[in-house]
Amino acid sequence: MTMTRAFAGAFVSLGFVFPAFAADGFYVSLDGGASAVSDWEHTRTKWTVCGPVLKDAVATFDTGWAAFGSAGYTLGQWRVEVEGGYRHNEIASYVKEGWNGQYLVREGGSHPLPSGELSEASAMLNLLYDVPLFERFSLSVGLGAGADYTSFKLATAWAPVDEGAWHFAYQGLAGLNFALTEVTTLFVAYRYANVSDIHFQPTSTVQLDGEDFEKQAATAGVRFAFAAPAAPAAAPPEATPGPVPLEREFIVFFGFNKWSLSPAALSTIREAVGAVHKSGSANIRVVGHADRAGSIAYNKALSVHRAQSVRKALIGEGLAPTAISVSGRGESEPQVPTADGVREPQNRRAHISF
Repeated sequence: MTMTRAFAGAFVSLGFVFPAFAADGFYVSLDGGASAVSDWEHTRTKWTVCGPVLKDAVATFDTGWAAFGSAGYTLGQWRVEVEGGYRHNEIASYVKEGWNGQYLVREGGSHPLPSGELSEASAMLNLLYDVPLFERFSLSVGLGAGADYTSFKLATAWAPVDEGAWHFAYQGLAGLNFALTEVTTLFVAYRYANVSDIHFQPTSTVQLDGEDFEKQAATAGVRFAFAAPAAPAAAPPEATPGPVPLEREFIVFFGFNKWSLSPAALSTIREAVGAVHKSGSANIRVVGHADRAGSIAYNKALSVHRAQSVRKALIGEGLAPTAISVSGRGESEPQVPTADGVREPQNRRAHISF
């Protein structure tokens, strides 16, 4: 439960760091890698004519493999997805109370040796939050819950086990993403999963009851968006200077990767406030933009920060907070069209209009 609370605390707190932004649409992902299962301590109960005989036992597992596939929907920095997974681990050793020593799988000995495997198929519903870091990188954290079909096979001379059953499962997820293109993302992921209420009854007189299965997986994969972001709009024709644009629209420019206001930006904001007072308008719009250096998600968040910075300055100059709306367009509407990754000063801006 401690690990679960840690994931939940990190997950909730990140929701107050970055603003949400527009939906990006559907995606699919595939990943695979290594799977580890913690030692499974359990009790073997054998029913005899004299009553039940209980003996403690423990199974250990080799490092195995895991594969996952997901289909989901992105809404700003949030993602919700349905995930299917499969894990496979061989049994490394099995020890039962009363044995003389520890009998290891695939090692020689005078007694028949136990062998077996643990296979698990899962279906989970995950909720994730993506945090822009820098350039094309972002961090993902999330939680998931669903069902896990556990198949436990143990070949022994005394009471072989070949059982499978569905169990409730939950997991915590963390990952690092790299935006390879506008629709393709490479990622590495870590999953901690817990499968609860483990019970097997291989025969009418033998049953196994034990602790939860605790699993970890480290994987690498690729995620594909179904639709590319909208292409940058064509640059508008150069406007002829006139009184109407000067009175109704003002543009504030920013430094690279910044949303702080320069002295020139503050001067433009004061001109805009004066024009608003002259017009008597009670509806002011502030729209932030970014150049194409950095990931789509990062630039979206950066453009919102710029719009909010201008709004704060407008309020400081006397405009009513309720009269000002803000939004961010990211890199989708450049003033000067450029290739991806180009730092263009004229695209790092915020428009004030009324």
